[in-house]
Amino acid sequence: MKNIYHYDSVSKALDELNENGFNYDFNQHEDEILKNPNHYEIKHIYRYEGESNPDDEAIVYGIQCKTGKKGVYVSGFAANSITEAGQILLDISIKSRRTK
Repeated sequence: MKNIYHYDSVSKALDELNENGFNYDFNQHEDEILKNPNHYEIKHIYRYEGESNPDDEAIVYGIQCKTGKKGVYVSGFAANSITEAGQILLDISIKSRRTK
C-alpha cells in the first residue's frame, strides 16, 4: 500500500480515485476478490469516520489487480458491517504494512 489519503467525505475520495483511473466497482464484483485475493494490491486506502454515529464509518480502497485493472471497494468499518471481501482487503492492508 503506497498512499493513505484523507478526504472530507467518501464521495470525494471516490471522485479522486476515479480521476486517477480507479473506476472499476469491486463492490459489484466482490466475487473476484473472494476467488483470488492474492491477485490484488491495495494502492490507496481512506478511512472515513462519521462525526457522531459509528455506523457512518467506512473504508475506501483503491485496488489494482495483477492484470492492471484498477477500481474501488467501499466497506463499512463497524464490526457488524464488514463483508467477507472487506475482511480480505483489511487483511491485505495489514499484511502489506508488516512486510515493509
